[in-house]
Amino acid sequence: MAHPSQLGFQDAASPVMEELLHFHDHALMIVFLISTLVLYIIVAMVSTKLTNKYILDSQEIEIIWTILPAVILILIALPSLRILYLMEEINDPHLTIKAMGHQWYWSYEYTDYENLGFDSYMIPTQDLTPGQFRLLEADHRMVVPMESPIRVLVSAEDVLHSWAVPSLGVKLDGVPGRLNQTAFIASRPGVFYGQCSEICGANHSFMPIVVESVPLEHFENWSMLMLEDA
Repeated sequence: MAHPSQLGFQDAASPVMEELLHFHDHALMIVFLISTLVLYIIVAMVSTKLTNKYILDSQEIEIIWTILPAVILILIALPSLRILYLMEEINDPHLTIKAMGHQWYWSYEYTDYENLGFDSYMIPTQDLTPGQFRLLEADHRMVVPMESPIRVLVSAEDVLHSWAVPSLGVKLDGVPGRLNQTAFIASRPGVFYGQCSEICGANHSFMPIVVESVPLEHFENWSMLMLEDA
């Protein structure tokens, strides 16, 4: 859950998001070291009157500033590619959910069940109860079992949308006429919030995404209640 004056990412709730946080720290440390080195060189050159006659024409320096950036790029690219492959990997999902973007709400269909689906609208501010969050609460949450591979198929009915839940490390475009897929594993129980991340019209800001991760037994009870009400 995001909070005021937050500088970093939200707490990770999936293995992929944990990897993304580690990669962020890795890349940030490299940027910090480069910035420190550049600042040191600038201060050293400005604060001294001594000069080196070979500084503008030195083969050793040219070799260093050619090889060193290449090594740094490799150090950034290798873990990045690893995470990219992890995000695209979908192995034996236990549950498949189809998320369809509309102007301006989401609809969810649990394709492993015969008749389990619903629309998810934002709860207006005047209808919120104490403890609920403005512009983030939905009348129907997408409930998933924790510690289970979940596949999400994302598309759109009208214009471009984007299904994004930062704590789960998930962000996928919903394109009309095209079916995109992603997967995640919720590593702990909780309620995770997201929003449509593609400008889709006047009420783009009023398309919250609420994913609730629960133990498998609670998910089975919830699905039975939803099927009875259908």
